[in-house]
Amino acid sequence: MEIMKNMDNIENWKNNGLTPAPIISVKPVTLPSAPGRGEDLQVRITAPAAGQDLPVLIFSHGYGWSLDGYAPLADFWAAHGFVVIQPTHLDSRSLNLPPEDHRTPHIWRIRVEDIRQILDQLELVEASLPGLSGRLDRTCIAVAGHSWGGQTASMLLGARVLDASGKPGEDWSDPRIKAGVLLATTGLGGADLTPFAAEHFPFMNPSFADMTTPALIVAGDQDQSLLSTRGPDWFTDPYVMSPGSKSLLTLFGAEHSLGGIAGYNVTETTDENPERVALIQQMTLAYLRGALGLDDWSWPAACSALKEKTPHLGRVESKTER
Repeated sequence: MEIMKNMDNIENWKNNGLTPAPIISVKPVTLPSAPGRGEDLQVRITAPAAGQDLPVLIFSHGYGWSLDGYAPLADFWAAHGFVVIQPTHLDSRSLNLPPEDHRTPHIWRIRVEDIRQILDQLELVEASLPGLSGRLDRTCIAVAGHSWGGQTASMLLGARVLDASGKPGEDWSDPRIKAGVLLATTGLGGADLTPFAAEHFPFMNPSFADMTTPALIVAGDQDQSLLSTRGPDWFTDPYVMSPGSKSLLTLFGAEHSLGGIAGYNVTETTDENPERVALIQQMTLAYLRGALGLDDWSWPAACSALKEKTPHLGRVESKTER
């Protein structure tokens, strides 16, 4: 009977995915300013309208975005059982922080502190959405991010920034975070950076040697960055160079927007592809459910469906150690 049940689960995933549920959302929820930040931290909370023991997913946006971005992902994750929390980081266009501001060189650090502030104040976050109190599973927390947000998320998973001498900097990993999803996340620094990037973005010099927390890395095979001397394989470094349990989803034909995950009808999307966005929704959800121990069938079913039904969209590879 159990074998038949698992087969039914896999077939349901291949056909339709999990059934979406109504969601509720509130913004902005304001958290008191951390020392040195200078601005209160504003977040959006999106959650299923019903359900208990809900897992938590904190999402870090890419450069210039805000809590209003990435609806195709945030709404999907929430409709499938996650409480999604989206901060607005200091680089957001909505805050218009001038380049000469004394905080600008430190935004990469402040971004990580933003996520940790949310973790530290989950009780306040939970109480800010009517009907959400008492419904979170605080032992089941993941982090995700796109582009610069991917780097932010990676540091909470164990990645570290190398200083000028090549020595790893501060360890920002957080044991409360059990899994991560890194979307179009930049790779190694040093000679892999253009002279402009090396001069202006010294924090783009990561080491993934200690990024041991399980993670799914999503990379486009047409994502050619102007910040790197390498090709699109640069965005696979978080997978290739990290130890532990990792999976890599390579998307065929995808550029940096990965088909349009930042929002519907976003003009900066260079590779609009709704089918690709739908795949990312399904694959990231399945990965998180498996990595967080919510079930043991979603991820293998999603991988099987990709291989059998939509192999033209991408491929998955996984590893358990370096």
